[in-house]
Amino acid sequence: MDDEPPPEYVAFVAGHLAALRRETDRLVGGDFEAAHLYMDVLADVAGHWRRLAWWGWLAHKDAPTEYMTRRLASRTKQWRDEQIYEVDIRVLRTQPYMPMRGPAPTLALRKADVLDDTVRVGAGPYADAGIAWVQAYRKQQWHRVGRLVATGILLVGGMIQYMSWLSTTTS
Repeated sequence: MDDEPPPEYVAFVAGHLAALRRETDRLVGGDFEAAHLYMDVLADVAGHWRRLAWWGWLAHKDAPTEYMTRRLASRTKQWRDEQIYEVDIRVLRTQPYMPMRGPAPTLALRKADVLDDTVRVGAGPYADAGIAWVQAYRKQQWHRVGRLVATGILLVGGMIQYMSWLSTTTS
């Protein structure tokens, strides 16, 4: 795993960040303490990004989005189970959109419908993607250290067993 997020992951985060934040707020009831859940979900996706991208290419489906949805459900369920109080969620109705009535659109407004959008993605998705990627990278590094320690312990234990077996068979 590289220490910098690939551009595909940054694009994935930029495309899903707003919806992920809205869904997290909806699932946890807008609790400020649970605002970190979406970052944990993004870190989970970052940790499996290579496998998910490969599987999505192979199966011709959006595997990272499906995995993100599953992890969000799992993280919110875990968060709810850890709460010491009952979570009270109230759904508020959204106000209907009322377009402004005014004069007919100008030539510039009619041309704007045809041209590409000039709105640039802010630095938020890039920052969130970088933070989630670094969290996944650190987690991967700790797992690597754990595997090395476990392998070393098993190797030393196997050597001790072998030496004790060797000493009893040669006597």
